[in-house]
Order: sequence, then structure tokens, then C-alpha cells
Amino acid sequence: MTEFLFRESAYLKDCDAVITAIDERGFQTDRTVFYPTGGGQPGDTGRLLLASGETVEIANTVKGDGPDGIIHVPAAGSAALKVGAAGKLEIDWDRRHRLMRMHTCLHLLSALVPFPVTGGSVGDGKGRLDFDMADSIPDKDTLTAKLNDLIAADHAVTARWITDAELQGNPDLVKTMAVKPPMGHGRVRLIEVAGADRPLDLQACGGTHIARTGEIGPVVVRKVENKGRQNRRVNIEFAA
Repeated sequence: MTEFLFRESAYLKDCDAVITAIDERGFQTDRTVFYPTGGGQPGDTGRLLLASGETVEIANTVKGDGPDGIIHVPAAGSAALKVGAAGKLEIDWDRRHRLMRMHTCLHLLSALVPFPVTGGSVGDGKGRLDFDMADSIPDKDTLTAKLNDLIAADHAVTARWITDAELQGNPDLVKTMAVKPPMGHGRVRLIEVAGADRPLDLQACGGTHIARTGEIGPVVVRKVENKGRQNRRVNIEFAA
């Protein structure tokens, strides 16, 4: 069982940790700040600074077996590891912060385009959402202006938890048709973008996010693509 420190604070950059398991996929620790690939967001990269003085570069982070497992994937040629070894885990913070900014921006995009989300991807400096829509093709310049207005308004972004039963009773909290939030563990995490009298966006999400929309910075909608009879893809990037 691994303690997921990023769930309590996405701004933690490092933590002390002890290796608890090793297999052909990588190693697990008793606690971690590394987010594993999931929900359209890539896994974190970074390093493990061992107490022995050696550094192990971490090329990826993925989910392990069961709900409490996270596997850190060492880069090729890394030093040999052993269970019980202690060290400090450090994420590549600049990359993680860009992913956090983009992930939150995609939440704003889903609020502006009121159609079910059929897919998406959080990239380093860019991202996309696919929408289940037929005739209504969003204008990219209009979307760009509206997104930047929401960003500049500096809305607060917070997380809270609800029970599985509460989520089942509120299906609108799940916007993504292809990716369902993990259930069966008793509770589900919600991300809320605050509005004046009601949330701008409120949906189940396990990813990492920034604290205020102003932190995203200027963005631009680069392209709106037709990806099928009822699928439209909106591609966004950081403007600078």
C-alpha cells in the first residue's frame, strides 16, 4: 500500500520514501508524490535520490496492482535497487506544473462546450478533448477568447470527496464517456472550478490541478477537427 501524497497537495515536489517492492516493471514505495498515468494525464518523471548517494532516474509512473499501488519505472541502465532502501523522491516539477495547468484548462474547455466528452489527452504544453456532437462545430477564435477570459478571471480550483453512492445519484458529475472514475473504494474525488453563484465546472477527476485558473496562462485553440459523424476534436496549446 502506497500513500498518495499528490492527492492531498499537487504542489508537493518531493518526499522521503522507502522501497517496499520491486519487480520487472519497476519499484513501489511506502509513499509518493508521483502521479501515475491515468485519466488522460501522463505519469510523472523525476528521480529517486538514494541515501547511498546514487541517483535513479524515473522515466515514467504507472498504476500497480490494486487501488493502492503505484510503480515508478526506472530509466534504462539505472542503479540496482533493493527493498528497504531509503531515499528522496523528486518529481520533474516544471513538467508536472505544465501538465497541471493544461489539465485544469481542459476542465474549462469542457465547461464551455456543453456536450459529452468522448476522449481526451493532457500533454506537455498542449491538450485535446473530443466531444460527442454532430452539427455544432465550435469556432476556434471564439473558444480561444472565452477560455482566456475564464483563465484571467482567476477562479479558485478545489478538490473534495463524495461517496460512491453520491456519485451514482449524480451521473452528471461524470463528463467523460470513455474514462470512468474509479469506484468500489468508498469515495470519489471531485474537482470544482468556482463560479460566482454556482461552479463553472464540477466533475469526478483523480488528476493533479493548479489552485487558481490564472496560473494556467494564455492559451490558444489551434484546431477543431472532424473525427467522425458525431465526434469533434478541440486542440489547445499554451500561447507562450
